Amino acid sequence: MSQSRIQSMIEAWSNTLIGYLINLGVQLVVYPFYGATLTFGQNIQIGLIFMVVSITRSYVLRRAFNARIKRQST
Repeated sequence: MSQSRIQSMIEAWSNTLIGYLINLGVQLVVYPFYGATLTFGQNIQIGLIFMVVSITRSYVLRRAFNARIKRQST
């Protein structure tokens, strides 16, 4: 059974939002180890950029897999 476009988008957003929160915490710990001195706001901005990329990637992959499943079932 395939997902609707809305279901795919909700899944992509949910997965990515949880990942964003985890990665924000990791950034705050890891970046200083590499000498990167960023403000909290800069960490949020960097995380948001990666979040947009991740949501797009998740959605496109999910739709591609659903299209493939739909073709195979017909």
